[in-house]
Amino acid sequence: MTNAHKDALFVLVKSLSKSEKRQFKLYVGRLGVNTDAKFLALFNLLDKMRRYDERQILESGIVKKAQLSNLKAHLYKQILVSLRLNPVNQNIRIQIREQLDFATILYQKGLYKQSLKILDKAKTVAIENEEKNVAYEIVEFEKIIETQYITRSIPDRADELAVQAKELSAQNVMTSKLSNLSLQLYGMMLKVGYVRSDEDLQKVKSYFEGHLPDYNLESLGFREKLWLYKAYLWYSLLIQDFLSAYRYASKWVDLFYDHQEMIALNPVFYLKGNHYLLESLFFVKYSSQFRETLDRLEVQVESSSFPQNDNIASLAFLYINSNKLNLHFLEGTFDKGLYLVNVIEYGIKKHGERIDEHHIMLLYYKIACLYFGNGDNKNCIAYLKKIISNKNLKMREDLMCFARVLSLVAHYEAGMDYHLEVQLKSTYKFLLKMNDLHAVQKEMIKFLRNLGDIYPHELKDEFQKLYNELKKYENHPYEKRAFLYLDILSWLESHLENKPVSQIIREKALALTR
Repeated sequence: MTNAHKDALFVLVKSLSKSEKRQFKLYVGRLGVNTDAKFLALFNLLDKMRRYDERQILESGIVKKAQLSNLKAHLYKQILVSLRLNPVNQNIRIQIREQLDFATILYQKGLYKQSLKILDKAKTVAIENEEKNVAYEIVEFEKIIETQYITRSIPDRADELAVQAKELSAQNVMTSKLSNLSLQLYGMMLKVGYVRSDEDLQKVKSYFEGHLPDYNLESLGFREKLWLYKAYLWYSLLIQDFLSAYRYASKWVDLFYDHQEMIALNPVFYLKGNHYLLESLFFVKYSSQFRETLDRLEVQVESSSFPQNDNIASLAFLYINSNKLNLHFLEGTFDKGLYLVNVIEYGIKKHGERIDEHHIMLLYYKIACLYFGNGDNKNCIAYLKKIISNKNLKMREDLMCFARVLSLVAHYEAGMDYHLEVQLKSTYKFLLKMNDLHAVQKEMIKFLRNLGDIYPHELKDEFQKLYNELKKYENHPYEKRAFLYLDILSWLESHLENKPVSQIIREKALALTR
């Protein structure tokens, strides 16, 4: 039996809103012959199902097993056609494509001048809205018509089209090179996280410099600049240059505010740019700018001019709530952030189909940190188990590593000594397997392993020794990443000063604002 999460048609039907379902039924009912169509009956049955059940479909008598695959494919196509006609989905890209389709029909009927007229208007709209790939496609179509049928509509038409094609081709090549570089760097970021050694740094630097095309910033359009800033952002994050990451994330977001019309056209890139700007602000601990940026993002997302669809709603949920957690970490207000746990759990259930596993695990890690900062170690451990038990090692490896380190600390704090010993062995093996046993982790594991041999009156001195040792790595180029995932120093200070860790972090946050 096909799994509900893997059956594309079932997932599509369940993703439809009430208005989209109503429109689909109106669309298929526009001709009387469709009223009792098998695909409509299948649609109604799938709509009522809680889980996909092929046996139930066959028992309904709607279709025989041999015909089911074809019927599902037909229904899938009809739903997509209906969605395409929905005004909600009529963005500039679809409108340009529609005009291109109209021009193709006119061309095939021999109405060449009418076809060229539509193409010329569509091309203007495409260029104005930075849709240069489809603009190039339109120019190539215009060239086909002009070479086959000399319309003499404009003098020197051939020269004009040749120049336009050359310019658009060059711009598209630049966009392609920059987008390829950006995507490869992003892939490195997801797979291995930050650079871990001089060797790693040299590899990333060589790759970046070797694949970055020569460019003149003044001659780049919106799209090319966007990919350029993205590439520099991923590079900055990989090498842990967070001030540089902040600079390029700011350029990314400012690009949208300088071209306001592009926010509605590219809402996903707008959301992602703000997310990475907020992440960079978190890394450099700029809390006032962080709050201002987050507030501005929420206002924009909630405005009537901001596009609304399932994908955008899922990304807005992910980025806004992830950064709300970060704000509580920055300010040490862990108790005030606990309400977000229910919000996020509900959101994961609602948007789970559209959020990748890596980001869900990242949310779980942040929730674990929230509970840890609030002194609730058992809930912290419960959320870390969701990550540690995940066998999909394609997710970012450094997240897996630090989830295990935080789990060790939480087990110690919870007084779970037996579990701590098991966790120590498991974590040590895992870190060796991942080749990720760095100085901070070594010192943490050594400290926790020796706890059984330390007398209670010696404990404070041992905490002080560990603090002094780890403090040396706070600004180390390859070790400082440990402190981005878990504020170990604040945890040690809380033991040394006999204060809650949240209070230590709040005091540090206040000191930064003075």
